[in-house]
Amino acid sequence: MTTFWSLWIIIITVGTLIGCAAVLYWCLKDKMGVEEGADMGHEYDGIRELNNPLPKWWTYLFVSTFVFAAIYLALYPGLGSFKGLLGWTSSNQLVQSVEESKQLIKEAQENKQLDQYAKELDDADAYFGEAFRRLAYVEGTDNLKSIPDIASDPEAVKVGQRLFLQNCSQCHGSDARGQKGFPNLTDGAWLYGGEPHAIVNTVMNGRIGMMAAWQDVLGDDGIQEVVSYTLSLSGRSVNAKEAEAGKARFVVCAACHGTDGKGNPTLGAPDLTDQYWLFGGTRADVTETITYGRSGVMPAWKDILGEDKVQLVSAYVWSLSNSDSKQ
Repeated sequence: MTTFWSLWIIIITVGTLIGCAAVLYWCLKDKMGVEEGADMGHEYDGIRELNNPLPKWWTYLFVSTFVFAAIYLALYPGLGSFKGLLGWTSSNQLVQSVEESKQLIKEAQENKQLDQYAKELDDADAYFGEAFRRLAYVEGTDNLKSIPDIASDPEAVKVGQRLFLQNCSQCHGSDARGQKGFPNLTDGAWLYGGEPHAIVNTVMNGRIGMMAAWQDVLGDDGIQEVVSYTLSLSGRSVNAKEAEAGKARFVVCAACHGTDGKGNPTLGAPDLTDQYWLFGGTRADVTETITYGRSGVMPAWKDILGEDKVQLVSAYVWSLSNSDSKQ
């Protein structure tokens, strides 16, 4: 925070307190020049105004708020750049990466610093850590349970669902059905494979997907021909002549999607022969995809969740499209 804004906050905060104290002091003074308790000659709805001071309890309550404010502002941050006598902070606001955040949190925990976020993480790990470990690991060992085994445990699935809602639902939705550009995790269509190990790898290490733009290579006519052929792969009704021309041009797409258009999980290239479209399956959507390309990033969660929670989230996700695992 710059010196200007620090002073700005200090002046407004202290000025407000002084102003309130001045108003209270002014109200405690008798400025009417008449005897205490005397009738002031005002009446409203049968109620007459008397020259009485503020009630003592009310005055003491006001004074106590000033005392509390002074103590609070001395102990905790609030006056501009002043960090408070206790050195308390809600969290480190200047971190620029997960690695830096984890390092600073570790240092705060080791040095017993009054970092609220670090303390809450420490408390949560102490309280919930053993529960996560019990659900994710084979009892008495350091071996993780298999995804199907975890998915067969209703308690583990519920915990995995809560972790999903906290960390994954922002993109994939609370029902895991995704949205345009974010995969539906319930339909069994997987860009990188839906096997347990593939899901764990995706959640653990994240994914970076990219499809090149083909406008400069194919041109407008070539784009429309490839779109027609692509749509025909999933049984859509298209211009047969245009689709036939697009089939010859599809050679530039086959390197990723395969000559049969069934995709390649190793590359994350989608199957073009089904009815699942990540960015929309209308002709306009497919045209936009081929013309301008697409890119997408899923972050890696290993440093945020850790192995045990990744395993629980993965088991929940796997269970969504494997109904036999649900209890």
